[in-house]
Amino acid sequence: MVALPAYVGVLYDAIRERPVPAVNRTEMERGLAKQALVSTRLVMNLPLSFDFANLDDAEAFLDWYCDEIKVVGEFTMPHPRSGKQITARFVSGDIGELRPVEGVERPWQCDVLIEYLR
Repeated sequence: MVALPAYVGVLYDAIRERPVPAVNRTEMERGLAKQALVSTRLVMNLPLSFDFANLDDAEAFLDWYCDEIKVVGEFTMPHPRSGKQITARFVSGDIGELRPVEGVERPWQCDVLIEYLR
């Protein structure tokens, strides 16, 4: 399994994890809707901001994205909060736009949304 490259930094102030429950709801004529769990594994969405020390690292990330994981592949990375190893992928293969940021130590960033199974 391919790992997220070590030169990719994660901005920790951008971590906002969200579970995506697999629930089947059936509306009732009266009262609350019935709910049933469809899957015991929970998909977690995790928006992150990646940063890069220089343009070469940003370009290397794009190469990794296109050539190694082929846009939609899975990769391993440490969870930014817990440090546990997770297997993740980019939602819909989207990595957002790679943009320069002025006045910071690592001047290239992109905002991504990854998903993994908990």
